[in-house]
Amino acid sequence: MTDPFLVLTPEKVVVSYRVCGFGTRFWAHALDVVIAGSFVFAVLFVVSFFARVFGPELMFIGVLIGLVAFLAYFVLFEGLWRGQTVGKKAFGLRVVMVDGTPVTFLAALYRNLLRPADMVPALYLVGILAMFLNPRSQRLGDLVAGTVVIGDPTPSLGFTPAPHRVGIHRYESTVGELRRMSIEEYQALKRLCDRFPLLPAETQQWAVDSIWAPFAERHGIQTLTDVHPIYQMQAVVMKYGRLHKLI
Repeated sequence: MTDPFLVLTPEKVVVSYRVCGFGTRFWAHALDVVIAGSFVFAVLFVVSFFARVFGPELMFIGVLIGLVAFLAYFVLFEGLWRGQTVGKKAFGLRVVMVDGTPVTFLAALYRNLLRPADMVPALYLVGILAMFLNPRSQRLGDLVAGTVVIGDPTPSLGFTPAPHRVGIHRYESTVGELRRMSIEEYQALKRLCDRFPLLPAETQQWAVDSIWAPFAERHGIQTLTDVHPIYQMQAVVMKYGRLHKLI
């Protein structure tokens, strides 16, 4: 199941992702279960040691901690590591929103809260059936969270994506005062910055040439030849957003 998943971006560009089905996801999940399970086993081993001293009731608390830790592994990795766990990274998979933007932490939480349900035999079969019957190969958690698992499209980048929602960007001094910048331009650049690391290389270049270059010329921004354009785009978004209390 590697059908293309097409997304029409707000920039009116059709981006194609490769939807990943049961086989690759199974092996990625198996690796994650081994890693998360090893950590849970270590927690239970330590708790069992103290249970001999403080009583068997402590084991119940240990089991709860283990279950929370197991789910936290998936939630934290997917929510904070741009949609990838160790298993997904190893097998070239990534979780994204159905509109192609990076997965949100809340969506990562929702899709993984239903992970125990996917492990119940009866519901597990329902989850597999759902993956085979819908064109995006979504399990139950994906359907609830509005996410899809794709083949990692991230190209070999010549830059490190930086957060552009908080703080002061190091290149803000190069983008001017942005006095004539509109809220529509802000929203367009912000969407582009959110989506940029996940776009194929040719679409990235198209966005730089057709969106960023005209914007920079219109606002008198001197582009830096030795700096990737995404950095100045992020600087614009951060500066305008902070000045107008949008972030």
